[in-house]
Amino acid sequence: MASLCRDKNGGKRILFMDGDGDRRTLRLGTLSVKAAESVRLRVEALIAARFAGTPIDAETARWLADLPDVMHARIVRAGLADAREKMARVTLGGLLEAFMASRDVKPSTLVRMNQVRTALLGHFGESRPVASITEPNAEAWRAALRSDGYAVATVSRTVVYARQVFRWAVRRGMAAGNPFAEVKAGAQANPARLAFIDRATIARVLDACPDAEWRLLVALSRFGGLRVPSEAFALRWEHVDWSGSRLLVPSPKTEHHDGKGERVVPLFPELLVHVQAAFDAAPEGAVYLLDRLRRTTNPATHFRRIIRRAGVTPWPKAWHNLRASRQTELAADFPLHTVCAWIGNSRAVAAGHYLQVTDADWQRATGGAECGALGAQNAAQRPAALACAGARGSQETTGIPDVTHPGAHGRTGVPIEPMGQRGLEPPTSPLSGARSSQLSY
Repeated sequence: MASLCRDKNGGKRILFMDGDGDRRTLRLGTLSVKAAESVRLRVEALIAARFAGTPIDAETARWLADLPDVMHARIVRAGLADAREKMARVTLGGLLEAFMASRDVKPSTLVRMNQVRTALLGHFGESRPVASITEPNAEAWRAALRSDGYAVATVSRTVVYARQVFRWAVRRGMAAGNPFAEVKAGAQANPARLAFIDRATIARVLDACPDAEWRLLVALSRFGGLRVPSEAFALRWEHVDWSGSRLLVPSPKTEHHDGKGERVVPLFPELLVHVQAAFDAAPEGAVYLLDRLRRTTNPATHFRRIIRRAGVTPWPKAWHNLRASRQTELAADFPLHTVCAWIGNSRAVAAGHYLQVTDADWQRATGGAECGALGAQNAAQRPAALACAGARGSQETTGIPDVTHPGAHGRTGVPIEPMGQRGLEPPTSPLSGARSSQLSY
């Protein structure tokens, strides 16, 4: 892609073709062959990024940022980088404003992006030049988030968004590199905020709900595994397949992925009863299953009041943990790929953010409840154990009933004869015996 040439006076230059097919030259001066070869590799990385329209890698970005002004100006003239003067004029506030204006995201995503914007501006300041933010600065910003008491998962999500902002800036020539590219994000799962809401608890909450719509909303999350509010509030009565016992669920969160705009969920018996009750109570001509509640701006606030009214301490992530509890419950009875198709997530997301170990799991593992797979295994092993015991003693001495397979009675037995002196091996002829004795050593 780029070749290194040596001039008569000992100077080095790099020859390459630009995007228009024109031959360009980058003069390096009197560098050693090793240093010139290193520059050539960086130039090839810059050319590849320009051709593909992708950001340059972190190492090349750092190399470009650390170049002396003279060499950087030569690379700019060769069309491989933007002038430092242009990048120096970009402030963090201006970058974030341009980035936010370019995004077409859902309200919940916009809230999180605004949180990241606040975290960045609060630490660096709105007028901070983007070019002056280095990787050590980015590491210090992450450490400040942790010292300010942010949860590990929140810090991780914030770092990921900051990385996205600067990757966008590099692609548009607003930054030479991404100082957040190598900053460790950390785990985004927070096990401390997971809670399994058992059926006894959710029954108390359902009893405390004021009407059929509220009971349906809770049931859609706990027994259907729907996201609240986006999926539950999008449900129309036309999405209910009464004869097929299925529910078509539009998914605004995943609709930007091919084939992920909707999914089908079974109308489980514990969910169907609430769908039927809401249908019976719905006004004539109602379009949505939750016609009144869908106009509520924040159902989580009222839901916590209902939980307290039921005499239950509100659990963290009220709606998410209902959905996670349902996936955990279903995963005990169905293959995980089937459960993920119903819930609308992947195996990796389910393992990191949804599936939990329940009290029932511990009971089955420790023999507290002889049921499920362990109970079936014990039941299958018992006849074999009895058969072994029967082989060691007679029925009279052991008290174990006859466990002979019914199909074995009436078959011709194998005659038992003394073995005699000839043994089990076939007889050997004298010739073969002689040959054998001749070959032995």
